[in-house]
Amino acid sequence: MAAASHQAPGLLADRVARFVPPDVDPSTLPRSFALTEPLPARGSVPDDWTTVPRFERTGAGVVATIAIGPNTSLYGTGEVAGPLLRNGFVTEVWAKQPFRIEEDGTAVPNYDERSKSLYQAHPWVLAVRGDGSAFGVLADTTYRLGIDLRDGIRLTCAEPFPVIVIEGASPQEVVQQLGALTGRIEMPPHWALGYQQCRFSYFPDARVRELAREFRSRSIPCDVIWIDIHYMDEYKVFTFDSEGFPDPGGTNDYLHELGFKSVWILDPAVKAEEGYDVYDEGVAQGHFLCDAEGREHHCWTWPGDAAFPDYTRPETRAWWTRRTTEFLGRGMDGVWVDLNEPSPILPHGAELPNELLHRGGGGITPGNHARYHNVYGLLMAKATDEAMKVSRPERRPFILSRSNYLGGQRYAATWTGDNVSSWKHLHWSVPMVLNLGLSGQPFSGPDIGGFAGTPSRELFAHWMGLGAFLPFYRTHNALEGDQEPWSFGPAAENVSRVALARRYRLLPYLYTAFHEAAATGLPVARPLFFADPADLSLRSEDHAFLLGGDVMVQPQLLENGIQDFRMPTGEWRPFALAGEDPATEHAHPILRLRDGAIIPVGAGGQTTEEAFKGPLTLLVSLDATGRASGRLYEDAGEGFGYRDGDYLLTTYQAVLDDGVVQVSIAHQEVSSRSSEEM
Repeated sequence: MAAASHQAPGLLADRVARFVPPDVDPSTLPRSFALTEPLPARGSVPDDWTTVPRFERTGAGVVATIAIGPNTSLYGTGEVAGPLLRNGFVTEVWAKQPFRIEEDGTAVPNYDERSKSLYQAHPWVLAVRGDGSAFGVLADTTYRLGIDLRDGIRLTCAEPFPVIVIEGASPQEVVQQLGALTGRIEMPPHWALGYQQCRFSYFPDARVRELAREFRSRSIPCDVIWIDIHYMDEYKVFTFDSEGFPDPGGTNDYLHELGFKSVWILDPAVKAEEGYDVYDEGVAQGHFLCDAEGREHHCWTWPGDAAFPDYTRPETRAWWTRRTTEFLGRGMDGVWVDLNEPSPILPHGAELPNELLHRGGGGITPGNHARYHNVYGLLMAKATDEAMKVSRPERRPFILSRSNYLGGQRYAATWTGDNVSSWKHLHWSVPMVLNLGLSGQPFSGPDIGGFAGTPSRELFAHWMGLGAFLPFYRTHNALEGDQEPWSFGPAAENVSRVALARRYRLLPYLYTAFHEAAATGLPVARPLFFADPADLSLRSEDHAFLLGGDVMVQPQLLENGIQDFRMPTGEWRPFALAGEDPATEHAHPILRLRDGAIIPVGAGGQTTEEAFKGPLTLLVSLDATGRASGRLYEDAGEGFGYRDGDYLLTTYQAVLDDGVVQVSIAHQEVSSRSSEEM
């Protein structure tokens, strides 16, 4: 009976209801991986409930359909390429590394708007009605799910699944409730909001040190240098190349002395090689996925023939946590987990067989890979997050995960995968980040400049200009050519320097937006229609967007010309941060401040540590009544004292009085420790 109550239909919370196919016993439904905790029904769904799915059985399995009214706009579905507005699109919720087929028949590991599946799995749709009210639909299943938005909402799965419907007066309310159900991000460390430089790969360690010196000698702000797989010994996880990276701890010490943090990559696949202690231990302790006959499954990845850990086992997650903790003992500041869809390397497009068995345990029931494929990345990220908390309990973890599942924002940030150096992918950077935010993941961004190919000077400059206002700001590229801020000549370097100066000056406001995301579930980067959800003319705008609630970012994402769009109601006044002139240098987005808003900006610096220590300036934009308000969130930028009240949240107000603008503190949430420091 207890199991039945956890998936039984009924009202789960105010304006949140669960529906189950009428011919299905709720006790037979799998546990939820999306929800932070089991939610038994409180009572029956009210008779006047508006949005009710209709279930039916077809040859494809179970289908749930939800009709939508006229002028209803559909969003979400997690990580998808193409426009922000998803009406008319078909998505398959199945985490995979996408491959695009070239004209000559070769498979290229990247994606376009025709790709139905990408690296993340979010069985979620946000619907905004014509009047600005909204509802959300969560298909609470880890199995492969089809989302067809060509005529209403049609969800198809081979296995029965419950549907959770969230009603709200606005899309903001629905997204906040999604965060309450699936979890919200923790506050990131200050440094994770800074600029980050990555490549496949910086090798050997002398090149890493040279790169760090180059940033500082050129006075270009940067906080993080990333170390890709070439640091490993023959790509074997938890190892180091004895010639290229003989002293990883010394490399990290060197970076720290110059004010950098480091993030190092880990892949899940373990080379199947006797004598390799990670593999030998995994075999002895039963950590790898096997088929129904108990034979260990191998496939081809970077180190060659490899086995994949079974993260559904608590013993395997504990083993991964221990191994990662030992790895972190060399001074890494963050961890990047990759290829965790999970993805073999060859042949292109290969996947782990659905028939492989996951043994589960600790509340996870045994099942096949078809059931647990979509949460493989989430479980790996969770085990890695635990390792970071064990190894440095006084510091906030930072993990970047390529694959994840709805709710995985609790453990890791993400990026939009192997994009391409093209103007189309520059544009998609915005709607991809926005739809991830509308699907519960506020901490994301693209590979600046594009991973595959080499951008032109103009394209790279525009990407650097845009990236300054996305939540995650990292340049990353493959082996084709250099892609540092100075790689495209003095003009692009100057654009990059100004873009970074804008980012670092805006950090106090950006950090306040991250606090709002952590506290409420609202995205950091938000679609323009959030300014007025009932304005139908804003529904498809995916060039301009909002950063927090008060700043509009208006980039040029077209190779020729500027996207025209209707401004939201009110006065959105342009403002400058670092001496930029968007009228003459279109690589820098135009920034606009909402009337009635006050935002905090800092003095900038070469690192986030410098930027957050500098003096503050308040930018004030009065509304028609001569008033404005805004907030500033401050904490240590590291550690977990903020959970115990060690933070300062200040609300400022401004009033125009007899021709003079009077700015004052309207309210402060201040802990006892902060009060003593003041």
